[in-house]
Amino acid sequence: MTRTKRGVAAHKRKKNLLKRAKGFDNRRSTNFVYARQALLKADAYAYRDRRNKKRDFRALWLIRSNAALRENGTTWSKFAGLMKKNNVAINRKMLAELAVQHPAVFDNMVKSL
Repeated sequence: MTRTKRGVAAHKRKKNLLKRAKGFDNRRSTNFVYARQALLKADAYAYRDRRNKKRDFRALWLIRSNAALRENGTTWSKFAGLMKKNNVAINRKMLAELAVQHPAVFDNMVKSL
């Protein structure tokens, strides 16, 4: 019976990890121990920021819409109340797109409410 040697598997594991760390600075891209630590942190940030991205975009849409609304002499809170009162169902992303891409349409919408 022959013993199981794990050199090939270990080498493959290290090679794959270092490939993922390509582009990191200094030892973090070439040294297995430091690369593993860097990737653990990078994965944690990636997981966290996949959720934060949704929050950040929603904030951006509100900022864009509010800026366009202030040019029309109103604010987001007043406009949101009017939209709810008049049963206008359009999401924040589309409002921001209208404000940036089609300001004339957005202005007409604000004036009509």
